[in-house]
Amino acid sequence: MASTLLLVVVFVFDLAAFALAVAAEQRRANASIQKDANKSYCVYGSDIATGLGVGSLLVLAVSQLVIMAASRCLCCGKALRPGTSRARAIALFITCWVTFIIAEVCLLAGSLRNAYHTKYRTSLSNPPSCETLRKGVFGTGAAFIVFTGIFSELYYVYFSEAHDGFQPDRDTGIRMGTYK
Repeated sequence: MASTLLLVVVFVFDLAAFALAVAAEQRRANASIQKDANKSYCVYGSDIATGLGVGSLLVLAVSQLVIMAASRCLCCGKALRPGTSRARAIALFITCWVTFIIAEVCLLAGSLRNAYHTKYRTSLSNPPSCETLRKGVFGTGAAFIVFTGIFSELYYVYFSEAHDGFQPDRDTGIRMGTYK
């Protein structure tokens, strides 16, 4: 039977990662062009989204680590009972890792791109291009955090179902009768 406490802990971690990613999307850096005598340059606003994105990335990684440690990453430990629960556990294991990697890449790329600021000055006739993070990168990461949370918790439930009560056949030899 799946541990309810573990599922609640993982849900809380996933919820925190989602909230941090949504907050990062809302607090992306914005830029404006400032003019100075005969030069113009970019001035960037708050850079808190980078920290929120990295925080979301780390909390999601902890959530995935907890699920994989509890299930021994599917490959270690006792064999799973054959059946639909095992097939679903394997399919969800692969799916949860794919969605986890996509979410982590979105959060990492968003954090790195949000932290990048152009630092050059140009003449007034040529205004600088003040590059900022494209809208939706952290939002995409947040969506994949939700998918990762759903798939990882379903994976753990089906893994537990296929894992509980399975005793491998220990009689692999030839039985011999009593010798008289």
